[in-house]
Amino acid sequence: MNTITLKSIQKTQPNLLLVLMTAFCFTLFVFRYYISDTKVFLFLNWNLFLAGIPLAISTFVSHFKIKGKFSILILISAWILFFPNSPYILTDLFHLRPRHFVPVWYDLIVILSYAWTGLMFGFVSLLQIEKLLSEFFNQKLIQFISVLFLFISGFGIYLGRFLRWNSWDIVGNPFGLFGDIFSRFINPFQHSQTWGVTILMGILLNLMYFSIKVFRKI
Repeated sequence: MNTITLKSIQKTQPNLLLVLMTAFCFTLFVFRYYISDTKVFLFLNWNLFLAGIPLAISTFVSHFKIKGKFSILILISAWILFFPNSPYILTDLFHLRPRHFVPVWYDLIVILSYAWTGLMFGFVSLLQIEKLLSEFFNQKLIQFISVLFLFISGFGIYLGRFLRWNSWDIVGNPFGLFGDIFSRFINPFQHSQTWGVTILMGILLNLMYFSIKVFRKI
């Protein structure tokens, strides 16, 4: 097997794995629907679609070799806007409880499968963004930016889970969204839950992301 073929296989492996993970999620959902005749977890498919948007953006930027700092800045801004959707599915564990016809352990596997797949969408896209940023910044600054992105994602998760804002609201209701954000920065001690979720979720996401990066080198 020549070097070019080996490199091609290595490049396609992550994409193939993500496709298999997505197929597994959807299969679990379809089987659950078949045995229970309920669409309780239909929303997980929408959440997984949203989780794939940042990966689609970063893949587009990487594949088409976008040049120009302004163009890249616009695309990365759009990427940051949707990035919290990837780890957001972790919070769908809130929906886990005993239900008729389907054992709770099966529902646990369903939610964890969607959550892990969404998380991998986000982490792969962040790796792609890091590679893009390496053309402009040194490695230490890129690591700092990644840490910052993951804490911003923790804040985004809070906005989505507890205040029920979503990425589209930056266009649909920008004043309401920025009003909620502004009040939490102006009066941080009145919003302990906001910063508790943001900080702890940010730490968790950083530990998970950098663990994967470290283990890749073993």
